[in-house]
Amino acid sequence: MTFTRPRSYHHGDLRGELLVRAEETLRESGVDGLSLRQLARDIGVSHGAPSRHFRDKQALLDALALSGFQRLDTLFSTAVLGGTFAEQLEGIARGYLRFAIENSALLELMFARKHSPNAGTELPAAAEAAFLTPVALIARGQADGDVVAGDIQRIGLAAFASMQGLATFVSSGFAPAELAEEMLSDVVTQMLDGLRPRS
Repeated sequence: MTFTRPRSYHHGDLRGELLVRAEETLRESGVDGLSLRQLARDIGVSHGAPSRHFRDKQALLDALALSGFQRLDTLFSTAVLGGTFAEQLEGIARGYLRFAIENSALLELMFARKHSPNAGTELPAAAEAAFLTPVALIARGQADGDVVAGDIQRIGLAAFASMQGLATFVSSGFAPAELAEEMLSDVVTQMLDGLRPRS
């Protein structure tokens, strides 16, 4: 009979592999299904190996949330590389909706960890950095006369609440996933109408 012993060390990017597997587990089983020991078993390393990168489960959750905000930052930055204000806003909206639907458990974790008193300063800073691009887009829209006057943070929050609401409806099954793109077009149209200056 042959059996494989877990490796006591790892030749590749163990931290990266742990995060990938942790995100898969989060998607399949939620936060309660995550454990460092199980992750070690899943990728075939000794049960102590993950502790070299994450001192405990909380540190792992923080790392997952941080990675999520960094991905959002990249997504938003890419969405505003070209096009009109409306096209950039639609790019941000479509990207965020896709991210929120495909990573609903991760997104929930991201915002929960951001507000945790144990999360330190790196996580809130990453969250703020991720949303600088949409806020800057709204500010440019105001300067160009495409967006109604008012507090940029409040205007942006209202717009994102619409997108998050749609993402929640789709990921929870309340709205059919196959209609998500069509519904997003409606939300973007309504957002643009709401953002336009009043005569």
